[in-house]
Amino acid sequence: MDYIDYYKVLDVTKSATEADIKKAYRKLARKYHPDLNPNDKEAEKKFKEINEANEVLSNPENRKKYDKYGKDWKHADEFEKAGYDPNQQQSSYQYSEGDFSGFGGGGDFSGSDFSDFFNSMYGQSGGRNRSQAKYRGQDFNAELELDLKAAYTTHKQNLTVNGKNIRITIPAGVENGQIIKIPNHGGPGVNGGPNGDLYITFIISNNSDFKREGNNLYAEAPIDLYTAILGGETYINTFDGKVKIKVPAETQPGTKVKLKGKGFPVYKKENQFGDLYITYTIKVPTKLSDKEKELFEELAKLRKS
Repeated sequence: MDYIDYYKVLDVTKSATEADIKKAYRKLARKYHPDLNPNDKEAEKKFKEINEANEVLSNPENRKKYDKYGKDWKHADEFEKAGYDPNQQQSSYQYSEGDFSGFGGGGDFSGSDFSDFFNSMYGQSGGRNRSQAKYRGQDFNAELELDLKAAYTTHKQNLTVNGKNIRITIPAGVENGQIIKIPNHGGPGVNGGPNGDLYITFIISNNSDFKREGNNLYAEAPIDLYTAILGGETYINTFDGKVKIKVPAETQPGTKVKLKGKGFPVYKKENQFGDLYITYTIKVPTKLSDKEKELFEELAKLRKS
């Protein structure tokens, strides 16, 4: 039988801490767990290899012996009896392979779930019972499309994810592409483990006259020629209703004004809003009467004089 590099199986270095090993094991066990990979023989094989590596590296005593003897594992039992350390200078101790009986160990895990290498090194009872190991459920991912108007206000919405109906609260100000996590609404845990989480990616469509950039809104507002020249008032549409603003005399096309606090709500910041930026466009009158044309001609002559 061949030597097995358990560090390589868990994709960790020999200097990995207990926390590193635990994290690597959980990640790989969740990925290859048979319940999440039904009828996948390769995943089942990989899962057993990961469990075996964890049995050695997560157990301080097992790991100590594994690190100490390395590829000399066949003679570890005899080395132990003779007080020989293969990592130090070679001694004159003689051994025969027939005397090897393995390390032995406690626990009630069935040796059939481990490799011959493991069973020879630790004995068939060397592992802890993993049949009741708890595993976190699979995370789910979903997309939810909202209109910009809907994203302006906090509201509740029903979703169907993996055949289950859930009701969530969507905070005002959510952005396009933003991902939020709904804890414990993913796949069910294994052997009583915690459920996974649900991650929702928001797709914000815009059917309004506003352009959104962060928390600010941008829009154009047409005003008639006479208001632009003489000044006056106009009404501006916002998501919060119409707003009346004053237009200074001689306002030029392309003039921009800022309506503070009339933009988009700041995500999860109550009563905080971005700004609304308005760009004026000038509506030139059409279908002029003869009198109107005459008056414009007089204006033109005055401007030339």
